[in-house]
Amino acid sequence: MTDASKPHIVLVHGAFVDGSGWEGVYRLLKAQGFPVTVTQHPTETVAGDVTYVHRAVAAHDGPAILVGHSYGGLVITEAGRHPQVKALVYVAAWIPDEGESVNALIGRLPPGGPQPPLAPRDGNLFVDPAKFPDAFAQDVDRATAEFQAIAQLPWALESAGGTIGEPAWKTRPSWALVAADDRMIPPPAQRDMAARAGAKVSESPGSHSVFVSHPDAVATLVAEAAATVLQAAE
Repeated sequence: MTDASKPHIVLVHGAFVDGSGWEGVYRLLKAQGFPVTVTQHPTETVAGDVTYVHRAVAAHDGPAILVGHSYGGLVITEAGRHPQVKALVYVAAWIPDEGESVNALIGRLPPGGPQPPLAPRDGNLFVDPAKFPDAFAQDVDRATAEFQAIAQLPWALESAGGTIGEPAWKTRPSWALVAADDRMIPPPAQRDMAARAGAKVSESPGSHSVFVSHPDAVATLVAEAAATVLQAAE
């Protein structure tokens, strides 16, 4: 049963996958009584995706917590300035500063380290399907990862290059879950971005799909953020 006193949780997917990957996290949070919304945004433009998130936030009264995976981290950094948003949770995510895009952040990854195996096609980006299971989801059931590889949501070049304004983490508390085995966003880069944002950092074993393989780690961090929001409201 949903507890109306708890903040509304909005789960924001990243590039290449859709909101269905949040199912495990959703179920754990619902079992704790949280009202939860999973967005299904098209990843065509940053502004468009932010609009989807704002609609989800405004559909419920009271405080909201945004949870973003990967490119979803950029989306919640922009969308988080909505007055109902009280906290941000980043999950194996890009955490930009003002004027930054995901493309810019990728361009700053150290040379010689793992690079996302991106394949552009028709104005969109994909993860090379042959490399997807090992690059994106090496700790997910192989058959599931192979299905995700061929069912990818196209990520528009425009959204990959889209920049943000003042980051919401400058005015909202934030938390970050670092996926220790991530091959898409190197863990050191995740730690550096989280430190810059002043986020409270937790780490979990897991691939870039840590929200699928370790939903308990994500739900625990979201519950921690929610407890802080509730305490601040008292």
